[in-house]
Amino acid sequence: MSAIPVRHNHRKNRARRIAIGAAVIVAVAGFNGPALYRFSSEQYHEYKINRPEYKAENGHWDFLDIPADFKINSIHASLLHTGKVLLIAGSGNNQKNFDAGKFESVLWDPETNKYKMIPTPKDMFCSGHTQLPDGNLLVAGGTKRYEKLKGDVTKAGGLMIVHNEDPDKPITLPAGTVFTGKGNGKTFVSKDPVLVEKATKIFDKETGAFLRTEPGLGRIYVEARESGKKYETGTEDNYRVHGMKGSDARNVYGIAQKLALDKKDFQGIREAFEFDPVAEKYIKVDPMNEARWYPTLTTLKDGKVLAMSGLDEIGQIVPGKDEIYDPKTRSWEYTGIIRKFPTYPAVFLMDNGKLFYSGSNAGYGPADVGRDPGIWDLETNKFDKIPGLSDPDQLETSATVMLPPAQDQKFMVIGGGGVGESDKSSDKSRLVDLKDPDPRFTDGPALEKGTRYPSASLLPDDSVLVTGGSEDYRGRGGSDVLQARMYDPKSSTYKRVADPAVGRNYHSGSVLLPDGRVMIFGSDSLYADKANTKPGVFEQRIEIYTPPYLFRDSRPTLSDGPKSVERGGTAAFRTKDPASLKTAKLMRPSAVTHVTDVEQRSVALDMTKTADGIEVTIPKNSALVPPGWYMLFVTDEEGTPSEGVWVDIP
Repeated sequence: MSAIPVRHNHRKNRARRIAIGAAVIVAVAGFNGPALYRFSSEQYHEYKINRPEYKAENGHWDFLDIPADFKINSIHASLLHTGKVLLIAGSGNNQKNFDAGKFESVLWDPETNKYKMIPTPKDMFCSGHTQLPDGNLLVAGGTKRYEKLKGDVTKAGGLMIVHNEDPDKPITLPAGTVFTGKGNGKTFVSKDPVLVEKATKIFDKETGAFLRTEPGLGRIYVEARESGKKYETGTEDNYRVHGMKGSDARNVYGIAQKLALDKKDFQGIREAFEFDPVAEKYIKVDPMNEARWYPTLTTLKDGKVLAMSGLDEIGQIVPGKDEIYDPKTRSWEYTGIIRKFPTYPAVFLMDNGKLFYSGSNAGYGPADVGRDPGIWDLETNKFDKIPGLSDPDQLETSATVMLPPAQDQKFMVIGGGGVGESDKSSDKSRLVDLKDPDPRFTDGPALEKGTRYPSASLLPDDSVLVTGGSEDYRGRGGSDVLQARMYDPKSSTYKRVADPAVGRNYHSGSVLLPDGRVMIFGSDSLYADKANTKPGVFEQRIEIYTPPYLFRDSRPTLSDGPKSVERGGTAAFRTKDPASLKTAKLMRPSAVTHVTDVEQRSVALDMTKTADGIEVTIPKNSALVPPGWYMLFVTDEEGTPSEGVWVDIP
């Protein structure tokens, strides 16, 4: 395993030296026992994976050569239309970084292997992100507070629901507001300000008669003033709000269930930013209406973005209040729809404008709420569940891809495991055809091992690279799966290819690069040993996989085409050998975190060959080709792809 970039003659010389060394070692192995034999085996493996014929069949992995100053805990990665990759750590799942306000992002240029630190204004750790029509990257949500495990919590606390029965005005309670239980007499203090909407008067739709008043509600996290178990509460109680006078004292009150020393989950933020790939900086935009940690952002057919799920500012699943971002106004509006999902739900835009939820998610949320896969009509909020899963309880930490071509509307859900810290892991690859009038899941080819956190990247030859993952929760017990395989959608089969050198589990992902290689990053094991005694260390090394198709003698080229093509329009590009070309496709750049990437799609294009090039036609359907930047690839008869050419589809 070598670092890139590396000159090819150096590789050949190195392989020859290894071969000579291996031969010498084998000759003397008998005199030196098992240790030398193991060394010989490792040298032979290195020699084997560097042979040209092996690479041409299985591909090759290299380490990215990252200067020390730019090594971060990469948890998010997005390919930008400049060809550069934005790596986001935020606080990087590091409490010390969070406490110090140390938030990091790095921009990497695959062409030059140069890096740039990007000033990062908020903790974008566990945010959501997606590509916008103008090529900017929307990043929304992140971390407000880190979790506290049971045993580390010293002050009883939890959720306080503040009620406002005044129909004439909302009310804002500042941080530090004091609540005292009317029944238990115990006092709690709010950690943040909260806006409580005014009450709503409800009238009979037919007669217009007044029926009742529904109070406005606000949610806030509160803690006991002092430490100790004696300040816990066991049941629901009404709470008086200190400082209220007159009618406010009657109209404003709190209600809380159990306030205890239980584990406190992460808490989210409302802040949102656009990253400008040209200016290479974050631009603050209007915050979301809801705080979100672990949200999914899905681009819709009109270029607007739907934000779903996440933990809110008090560490609870956002209660189904989905909202939409308008890139033109850079503002958010509620959809008016209430639908709950676990965190990081894999929700894809379908070619009919509806949404497909595969069941894949990253963990937080009740085991019995919002986990069934199905087709969601955002306009009516109708949700049609899709049956057929043979292991419906093991979709957490699975990966989902829209198989190529996107026109077929076939999806594959790969691996996964049980809810929470379960040791269950699935070896299944589940397939579903959404063009079927009565879609249902069927089992595809199995993986060799149960695999949580597998990464899956669409490749320009229409195959899917599936790599990494672990058999247990966050790689416990040294359970990382050091394997990679190619999935062929046409034959629905896996083929084992070259193995990566580094295990990847929680907080990992993979990104297709414009040159046809794949970058895989991250991994956040709980433990560093099989005995689960040593704390894990975040994996900062990045590997690059070069697929077999890049070890062939030549590859197609594309040039002299337009930078922008209207949907339904035709564009001409020059190429050296038009007769050799077989396919053309648009591939949307990745925006991935926690092996969740709902941006990926590969759209087949109609292609006409000309004397000195090709003409391609862009589909008219904006639900199939959402507005934004795409990579245009062509492949020859062998499936060898060109480098991606960036094309803007407005």
